[in-house]
Amino acid sequence: MKLRSNFREGGTLWALRKAQWTALGIDPADMEKPKIAVINTSSEMSSCFSHLDRVAAVVKEEIRAAGGLPFEIKTTAPSDFIHCAGSSGSYILPSRDLVVNDIEVSVEGPQLDGMVCLASCDKTAPAHMMAAARLNIPALLVIGGYQACGQLNNVPVDIEDVFESVGKLGSGGLTVSDIDCMSRVAIRGPGVCVGMGTANSMHIMSEALGMTLPGSAPTAAEGDTMYERARASGRRIVEMIHEDLRPSQVLTPAAFHNAAAVALALSTSINVMRHLQAVAEEGRVPVDIYRIFAELDGKVPVLCAIKPNGSGRIEDLDEAGGTLAVMKVLRDLLDLTARGVDGVELGDRLDRAAPAREGAIASLERPVSAGPSLMVFKGSLAPEGAILKLGTSAASDLVFEGPARVFETQQAALDALEAEQLAEGEVVVLRGLGARGGPGVASASWFAAALAGSSLKGKTALVTDGQLSGLNHGVVVGQVMPEAAMGGPIGLVRDGDPIRIDLPGRSVDLMVSTEELTRRVEETGPMIVEMRDGWLGFYQQLVTPLSRGGVLRPGREAASKDQK
Repeated sequence: MKLRSNFREGGTLWALRKAQWTALGIDPADMEKPKIAVINTSSEMSSCFSHLDRVAAVVKEEIRAAGGLPFEIKTTAPSDFIHCAGSSGSYILPSRDLVVNDIEVSVEGPQLDGMVCLASCDKTAPAHMMAAARLNIPALLVIGGYQACGQLNNVPVDIEDVFESVGKLGSGGLTVSDIDCMSRVAIRGPGVCVGMGTANSMHIMSEALGMTLPGSAPTAAEGDTMYERARASGRRIVEMIHEDLRPSQVLTPAAFHNAAAVALALSTSINVMRHLQAVAEEGRVPVDIYRIFAELDGKVPVLCAIKPNGSGRIEDLDEAGGTLAVMKVLRDLLDLTARGVDGVELGDRLDRAAPAREGAIASLERPVSAGPSLMVFKGSLAPEGAILKLGTSAASDLVFEGPARVFETQQAALDALEAEQLAEGEVVVLRGLGARGGPGVASASWFAAALAGSSLKGKTALVTDGQLSGLNHGVVVGQVMPEAAMGGPIGLVRDGDPIRIDLPGRSVDLMVSTEELTRRVEETGPMIVEMRDGWLGFYQQLVTPLSRGGVLRPGREAASKDQK
């Protein structure tokens, strides 16, 4: 088999590589084998990644046993709850693209033949799939799994409860001591947040797209299934290299359609849309994810209500058969020709899959709710779209209209909430936090969580172009496009302006005349964006709109496509 990693004997590249690898103790015979990157985002700063060195060890062991030569490659390990501290959370989304480019340098530079990516927290799974799509070499993901949680006074406590505790502190529902006690027991082991947040959502999307081995998500971190899938992935990547099975054969329009259907059925994080679009952009797959979700609106019911969508827990979905069982229920709504990294078409895979355990995953005939769970909105406030995640108990016929309260930073909104300066019926507008303005989609999720934990839950709405967590819920319209820094109407909103959020009409509108908005543009001019130094500055200059996934493109290409 011809491998791109095997250079012409006697050439400069061959000689230099042989000298380097001989010094590392690599046997000359091993130098001729498939050379495989094991992308490891382990970190001592976050429980999300703290177990991945052990996972990497078993993957490498199986690669060697299958006839490959593994190289462990470390990248940055972005954890939303750790890396959100700096620059109002601006580093969170840009870290995704930093990982993508780090992988390109570490895999494409040495001309390795394939890669196994160990995915854990929110940004690593999309980053790994983006890199796989860009490099288009045999690749698959191993899912790091969800964490174990604890109890306080015989009541289950997890990181979502801690996340929302600030709002209850402000309203007097909790004390600082209460929150301290919750924090001590909320996480009892490695892995990602246990709710249907972005991490578990993207793990599920990875399997729905076909980029993991079947039965990979969700899974308990450090559990037997996680390690069995890791070992099987180490063996499978060597086979994929021999078969020349590449991401371009897996990441097809059919795969993205299937992933969107699964996202709607499980009411995943709204952030899956931007990440799926980003994967498609990196692979040059001609799909519009937002359009796919809009087209599936009303066709896919909610089959499983995992926190924060309902009382179910992620382990319930795991025990019921996970992604594969959900796709078996959705069979008639899916494109069964989609092929996965196992080399099998979806229809054949579902034929062999066990049915979902009764109760944990509902049927199409008797769903948890009719849905949709994720709504794509448009309107005068969001001409290119916005997203609302509807809880299973929320009113799908809700129309919320109220005066705007505008904030330019999340902290200012939090201060107003704590000082009880927000009123029932208002629409809080958090703006200037998008991909370019934030930069990097600065956080609005802390405020959304605090609002959900306060006495104003369901009585005050939020509209933002900033970052939302997959754990956020309530009347929250996120990812408003275009963002304020790219000339979006959200940048023109003033205190008191009436805003109408119409769920049945899938619209979010600024109830201000066109003439008045034109006058404001002439009066204030375009929003002035503070250009940053360092990585965030590079990101600002290269990032595309979130309608294109917020990927990085050379300035000329990004600008020309923005204008279309």
